[in-house]
Amino acid sequence: MKDGTIVSVNGLQKTYRGGWLRSSHVHALSGVTLNADAGQVFGLLGPNGAGKTTLIKILLGVIRSSGGTASLFGLPAGSAAARRRVGYLPESLRVDRHHTARTALKYYGRLSGLDGTTIRRRSDELLELVGLAGRDREPVRQFSKGMLQRLGLAQALMHDPDLLVLDEPTDGLDPVGRSEVRQVIERLRDAGKTILMNSHILHEVELVCTHLAIMAKGRVLASGPINNLSGPGIEVSQSAMTIHMEIELERSKLETLQEQLQPMMSTDSAWQLVRSKESNDLWRVQLDCDEQADVDASVDVVRSLDGSIVTLQPHRHTLEHTFMRLVQQAGSPGRDAGPTP
Repeated sequence: MKDGTIVSVNGLQKTYRGGWLRSSHVHALSGVTLNADAGQVFGLLGPNGAGKTTLIKILLGVIRSSGGTASLFGLPAGSAAARRRVGYLPESLRVDRHHTARTALKYYGRLSGLDGTTIRRRSDELLELVGLAGRDREPVRQFSKGMLQRLGLAQALMHDPDLLVLDEPTDGLDPVGRSEVRQVIERLRDAGKTILMNSHILHEVELVCTHLAIMAKGRVLASGPINNLSGPGIEVSQSAMTIHMEIELERSKLETLQEQLQPMMSTDSAWQLVRSKESNDLWRVQLDCDEQADVDASVDVVRSLDGSIVTLQPHRHTLEHTFMRLVQQAGSPGRDAGPTP
C-alpha cells in the first residue's frame, strides 16, 4: 500500500509511573490524534518533552501505548509486518568503527534479509544519493557527524521502505552538515518518499516538510499542511497578519471605535495614546486579521467615524509566530517553549 493513509494515530496515550513507590504518573502522550498520507513529509515539531520521541517509539514498536490506537499501512504499529516497511534513522546512529560506508551498508542489508546482488545494487544507488560514492571505502571513524548522518539515511533506505522515520536528523550538526542532510531529505521528498520527521529545529522543519503537527506537553496543538494548520477550536493560517495602526480621531468617537474594532484586537493589545490635541487624539492599536477583508473592514470602520489612519503596518504571521503562540497557550515552561531557530 503506497497510496492513502500511511500513519494513523487516534487518541494515543502513554503514561509512565515514577517516584519512589511508582505512585506518581507522567503523561507523555495525552490523546494524540494525527494522520500522515503517502508522499507527505510530515514533521513533528515541539519543545523538549513534547512527546515526539515517545510517539515515534510507539509507532516503531519499541514501547507500548497506554491507550488509543496507532497503525502503519493499516497494520498495528509495532507489528512485524509494519516494521518491515519502515526505515528508521535514530537521533544518534552508532556504526562500528571498523566499518567503511560500504561494509556498513552490507551489514544492514543482511539484517534486512537482502541478497548479495540486491545489497551491491542498493549500496551503489544510495551512496550516490547521499553523496558518499567517493568515500565509501574509508573507515567511518574518519567521518564527520554530517557524513555519519548521511550514511544513516542510506542504511534506513537500504530495503526501500514505504515510510522513512527520522528522529532529529540534523540535531548537533554544523551548518554544512545540516545543509547536506537537508539536501538528501529534499531529494527523497521530490522522489515521492513518505517521511515522518521529528525535530525541535523549526527552520529545518519549515524548509523540508509539507505537513506538520505542533506538539507540547503530550498533546497535538495543531496539524495539517504547513501553510494552513488547524487544531481543536482554532484556525491558524499563514496568511493571517497583525496590523499596527495609528488612528487620529475626535475623542468623543473613541469609545465607539473601540467597540467596533474589539473583535479583531489581540488579547494582549491595548489602546495607547501617542499624542493629544485640543480635539483630535492620536491612538495606536494592534489588530489580528485573518484575511485581507478584515484589514479592509477595519479601515472602513475608522473612515466611517471620520477618523484618519496615520500609519498602517501589516506583519504576516510566520510559522515561528504560530508555534510560539500555540505552545504558550498550552502553558509549556518558558525556557523550553521555543524552537531552535
